Amino acid sequence: QLCKATTRRGSLPTFTLLGKLADAVPVFADILVVEHSNLVDHLLVGLMYPNEGVKAAICYLYGKLYSSPVGTEKLSAHFEERLCGLFLNTFGHAQTKELQINCLGLLKELLKSDRFVSILMNNPKPEEESENSDLLEGENPLPLILKKLLLTRDEMLQAASSHCMAAVLVHSPSRYAPAFIHADVPEFLFECLMCNSEILIWSVYCSLLLLTEERLFFSKCHTVYGIESLVRSLQNVLHLNNVELHKQGLLLFTEIVKRQPVEIKLFTNRGICIDAIDVLMKTVDCPVLEVVLEAVKAVAAFLRKDHLSSPPVPYENLQKLLEAVLKRCVDLSPPHCSNKHEVKLLGNKTKLLVISDVSLSSGTCCVCRLAVELQSDPMAQENAFTAPCSESKETLSNFSEFLLRICDSLCIPMVMNYLERAVSSSVMEVFISALNTLFTVVPNMRDKFSKKLEGVSSLFTVFSALLYSNPALNQACSSFLCNLCLSLYSATEKERTCSQEEQEMSELLQKSLPQLNYTIAESLLLLAENPEPLSLDQSLCNHQHCFILLLYFAYTLGDRFVPEAELFLAIRNFLLLAQDHRDWPPTYVLRAVLYLLAVCQDKGKALDSVFSALLILDNLPDLSLVYIHCPLLLKFFLHYPELMGRFGHQVLQLWFSWEDCNRVETEEAAFGTSDQLNNTNPLLPILKSNSSILLILLDLVCSSSVEVAQKVLVALRTFLEKNEDVFVCDLLRNQFLQILQQLLVESTNRNLPILLSLLFLVQLRSKGMRELDSTDFKLLHQVSNLCGKCRPKDIDLLQPSLNFLYCSLHQTTPCSQQRAVAVLLSNVSLLELLQKVLECTWMWSFPSEPTYLSSEDALLSSGWLLAASLLIYQHRYNTEVHQTLSLDLRQVLNAIIFRNKKPVLLLVSIVQFLRAILRQNFSSLLVTIVQNTAQGATQSQPSSLEDAALHPLTTQQVFSLVVSLQNLLVHKDLLLSQAVVACLETLLEYLYVRNQDVALHVASQPWHRFLLLTLLNGSQKSILQPEILRLMTLFLKYQSSNIISQKEIGQILQEVAEANLLELPEATSQALHLFLCQVRKQ
Repeated sequence: QLCKATTRRGSLPTFTLLGKLADAVPVFADILVVEHSNLVDHLLVGLMYPNEGVKAAICYLYGKLYSSPVGTEKLSAHFEERLCGLFLNTFGHAQTKELQINCLGLLKELLKSDRFVSILMNNPKPEEESENSDLLEGENPLPLILKKLLLTRDEMLQAASSHCMAAVLVHSPSRYAPAFIHADVPEFLFECLMCNSEILIWSVYCSLLLLTEERLFFSKCHTVYGIESLVRSLQNVLHLNNVELHKQGLLLFTEIVKRQPVEIKLFTNRGICIDAIDVLMKTVDCPVLEVVLEAVKAVAAFLRKDHLSSPPVPYENLQKLLEAVLKRCVDLSPPHCSNKHEVKLLGNKTKLLVISDVSLSSGTCCVCRLAVELQSDPMAQENAFTAPCSESKETLSNFSEFLLRICDSLCIPMVMNYLERAVSSSVMEVFISALNTLFTVVPNMRDKFSKKLEGVSSLFTVFSALLYSNPALNQACSSFLCNLCLSLYSATEKERTCSQEEQEMSELLQKSLPQLNYTIAESLLLLAENPEPLSLDQSLCNHQHCFILLLYFAYTLGDRFVPEAELFLAIRNFLLLAQDHRDWPPTYVLRAVLYLLAVCQDKGKALDSVFSALLILDNLPDLSLVYIHCPLLLKFFLHYPELMGRFGHQVLQLWFSWEDCNRVETEEAAFGTSDQLNNTNPLLPILKSNSSILLILLDLVCSSSVEVAQKVLVALRTFLEKNEDVFVCDLLRNQFLQILQQLLVESTNRNLPILLSLLFLVQLRSKGMRELDSTDFKLLHQVSNLCGKCRPKDIDLLQPSLNFLYCSLHQTTPCSQQRAVAVLLSNVSLLELLQKVLECTWMWSFPSEPTYLSSEDALLSSGWLLAASLLIYQHRYNTEVHQTLSLDLRQVLNAIIFRNKKPVLLLVSIVQFLRAILRQNFSSLLVTIVQNTAQGATQSQPSSLEDAALHPLTTQQVFSLVVSLQNLLVHKDLLLSQAVVACLETLLEYLYVRNQDVALHVASQPWHRFLLLTLLNGSQKSILQPEILRLMTLFLKYQSSNIISQKEIGQILQEVAEANLLELPEATSQALHLFLCQVRKQ
């Protein structure tokens, strides 16, 4: 019909019908795109026809075509090459509402695709149109078209336009927002907020919210222009029953006041600022909790000095706003919630608590910041425009008093932040009294309250400076410090709560704290003061003990208000005096002394005198009475030989008793670098600096409980894994036999896998080749017997055990190697187990995408490597065999040929085994090769003369194996390439001996040349890789001139001549030597 139409106006019914059919029948659009692709040519011609009715019908049909995934894909290039410019031109010049609506519909479908958005936004305005307009040259037409629709009085078109803007910006605000901002679109969006259409307001909110992510939106002062419209819009929106609209408007307001640059004042009109406060107060009182949450966030962002510092500051309005927010937080907070576990039990009230927590945290930070910033502003303090003789409530003083009034209930963190910036003795006294009251009123929240105070690092500095200011402040501070210290003590000493000790500490603090009217320097001198010999007054000792406790709790909170060097001298003097008088402090004071010494050990001098004084610890019934689970204390006792010799065993026992093994293993797995790991496990750097500590740890494995032994073994394993340069094998090996024998007695001991892993790591760290001694053979015997008792599913035991056996065979001299092979081959149960492990290769399933080596894969790899080693060494030393391994050659070959996504290491292991059995011509006392037929488990017979010569291989198996090995080489994995090339060498040697024609035929396969070119990959440097050199040597050896020609050999020799041979690795040099020798033979 379109072809028969004489005019484009006559095609209008057809276009209309097609559009309606595409709307009614979902698959119709796909049919048009796929089967009638020439339709788009008519559509393009129709868009150029000067009739907006026809254009509207075509745009409607285009919208249906692009709403289909098939249409989007098929017409993608069509849009980019032909339709985009024509569509934008049609849209920009549309006069009728029908065409405008249909263009918006098509645009809406196009904006769902990132590609179409990019094309539309990168389509510049034609030069002829730019020259004839008042707009900047090269502006993108789409923002201008959408801005044009915003200028209409039609709210439907305005809503659709703003919706399309949001659809563009949501793809990449940073990329597309500047085009809209340069087109001054935000001004018109703000103007559209003064309407009654909820849909339009929602669309404008969304668009403006996306524009706030671009800094240009603020630097162009669009927010200054539009903040009044936004506030007025929020006032009107609150009368509507639309919760989502309330939330979206508040979110936009929050982002604007939060992102507004400090140098550009947002509220230039005090009336707008007060109106904004009124809006926030109304939203805070909203019954919908989600709206309240957004309102509190908006308040937190609004409380900024640059928003409120324009004189006169509306302090009264701010107080009403803050009071409304905090009262609302009180209403929303569930009662009697002392910890998170209780909150979880509240069920439906959990949502309320979350809102309350967010409200308190955001309000706290912002109110305190505002108060401190206004204190430093003289204009805010004087609050200009107030008559000289009149009193005004709009003062900073009244505002500060308001903050203090709500200190007892919710504003404690806010006032603490405020006092860190503007300290006042009168304010401090009231604040400290309020803090002290909270300790008494809510005793079940003492620990939680103390932990909140840990964030105030200068708390003890402030209190210490004010202890002598005046009696009232002294009493308030001393009472608060007493409660805080006792609360911190109960929170940190949960594992050894002692009511008597806590009572004694409480009496000491209550009695001595009010009397500590000293400066910090005087207090340090106090620790070195010698009491009168015959004096019965204990006040001096009490003051000393009290100050030490204050120092201890301050340091635990991170407040080091005393330099460490000065602190060390003071503590040293205190210990020496106590030693001279034989008057030792209580255990809780001695515990604090040890902690402080550990903290400043690196800054202290003359440590020898301290060590002698610490011998008093020998008289304690249990070192745990003064032990603190702290890395610094661990370092203190283990770093110095004098202390480690006496207390190292006990301290390490306590360390691992208190340590959480699961947490340590999790953190060790999460941290990759050594510095991060050392921060997580502080014992590791200590072990590296003093390896003799390892003997203490091994003794702990034997003498401690199963739980402690497990933690020790985990620490040792981590130490050996992360410190490959530390050689402690000889130190540990002799101890392992005793520990292994002890653990084997307990058949269910869960520490046995960890010990075996540790044993393998120690064996792996052995430096060079060495003779095996009696201990080594006993370990070999014990581990091999243990393997024989296991099942293939005991991976945690078998994996390290097989690795240990493998390393024991390879890291020794030939004499010891022969004895080790004899020990292993005499163990029938071990060989039976090894048989089962190898058979699991074709019984276990493998993942489709092996991104990592699983434990099962690792076990199979270890099994094949050990079997290959035993096969080689049995043949070399002609060792007696008591049990044979029976393997199906077809299964072994299929494991390589049909890899089924096997991990690289497993493939390398199987290839190594195949190479070993090939070198022995499939004739071994240890391994019996069978080939099962499809009908049953009977020995297969050769089907041809060639197969008879290659038996037990067949010609088909040989070619399949060669192709598979070629494919493995293409992976370009170094370890795999080395194994594959070695296997190819051995395979061709085997074939050449059995049937020279087959060997030469295999070596001259044309695929080898393609393989070689693939490995070289156009880079001449690849020639000097040892695997490639060995491969080319192999081709030359078997006269494969079709693989590598004389001309190419000459080119290779030229490249070799230009290389620096002295810098080549040893493996490359050896491979190059063999290649040159083979070239000379040619």
